[in-house]
Amino acid sequence: MRILVQRVTEAAVTVDDAIVGEIDAGLLLLVGIAAGDTPDLAPALCEKVANLRIFEDDDGRMNHSLLDLLAGETVPGVLVVSQFTLYGDVRKGRRPSFSHAAQSAIAAPMIDACAAWFRAAGVRVGMGEFGAHMRVHLVNDGPVTLWVDSDDLRRPRRG
Repeated sequence: MRILVQRVTEAAVTVDDAIVGEIDAGLLLLVGIAAGDTPDLAPALCEKVANLRIFEDDDGRMNHSLLDLLAGETVPGVLVVSQFTLYGDVRKGRRPSFSHAAQSAIAAPMIDACAAWFRAAGVRVGMGEFGAHMRVHLVNDGPVTLWVDSDDLRRPRRG
């Protein structure tokens, strides 16, 4: 499971020119599910993302997490968008292979589980539409963009 995290001042997803999900300031999460991923990965990665200290404190330092800001006046939102192309393999040839991405029957419930995790934590959640051709509009704040991968959480840290 992979999540591309972008801190945004605003983000929206449209399908057929209709907005299906949007947030003001918060996090845009592009979420990819790999073949072989299991449902236990969703809570682990969501917790990691929710606790990343990537929001600025009063001194302009990235010192607050999404969960830290839930008690504040302006509560950030999360926009969850399925993104199977995060598992695109471009090592061979010119056309990406997506054979490492999970099938829809596995991926869709895991994307929904991510959204449910954030809702249960008290975060406002917007969503894309699984399997649809989506247009994602965002204003990256910072810019802050991070990659969270379940494989990285299993490996021992070096140094």
